[in-house]
Amino acid sequence: MPETGPDTDGGLALNRALWDERARIHGSTSTDRFYDVESFVAGRETLYALERELAGDVAGKDLLHLQCHFGMDTLSWARLGARVTGVDFAPTAIERARLLADRTGLDATFVEADTQRLPTTLAARFDLVVATYGVLCWIADLDGWMRGAAMALRPGGSLVVVDLHPAFQAVAALDPLVVDWPYGGGAPHLETVTSTYAEPGLSLPAQDSVQYPYSVGEIVTAAASAGLTVKHLGEHVAAELDPRGFLPQGQDGLYRLPFGDSHLPVLYSLRAESPPPYSS
Repeated sequence: MPETGPDTDGGLALNRALWDERARIHGSTSTDRFYDVESFVAGRETLYALERELAGDVAGKDLLHLQCHFGMDTLSWARLGARVTGVDFAPTAIERARLLADRTGLDATFVEADTQRLPTTLAARFDLVVATYGVLCWIADLDGWMRGAAMALRPGGSLVVVDLHPAFQAVAALDPLVVDWPYGGGAPHLETVTSTYAEPGLSLPAQDSVQYPYSVGEIVTAAASAGLTVKHLGEHVAAELDPRGFLPQGQDGLYRLPFGDSHLPVLYSLRAESPPPYSS
């Protein structure tokens, strides 16, 4: 299990350095599992059905994408007609996102900021706030993250989160089954990283990072505490992607996490709404 350690700066500096390096590497090799830049520029879709269904028709809507990395999903929302703004704390990611927007000719704004402390210039500007796949495990201040998302929404707007399920994050290996991560609690866990999920076979210089395990209950409670009303909570045993690179793929093309004769959830999905405009 990763070491539990002090959290003097919320792991922010360590994690920013890690994601700055990942933003430099991702999409730079022909064997990258997720970030084929050239096919994206040519029109490849990067969004999955789950987040598209939860977000609904985004054409003509203002959409804020939190932890946008170097912008492929953000720009995919733009291709669907949304007016998009992406936020990430890694300067290399923001620089690459802006370059990618230029290459695709898509209109997008990218902001370098910590999603736990969103700038007030984003307040009440968006119909949708979206965050997907590998999001909240990097967040020390879950309540601050949810307050920022709520702040950015217009009255009646929606937060959409699709992320790795805490039960899936707890599993380190399948054969044999190894569980080495707590289910919730939010305590900082220090881990030394020498690879990336996008290309597990690539050996990288060791970098320290800090992650934070949250339960589904803690995530939902944080959304409610931020003043949002939860309209949907889904737990999904089948996924279109294998986020961590070790799930078996079924004949239907979907990935599942086997557990005895059944399956544990791989993803969860959340949609929560900002209070509607007050009417007397």
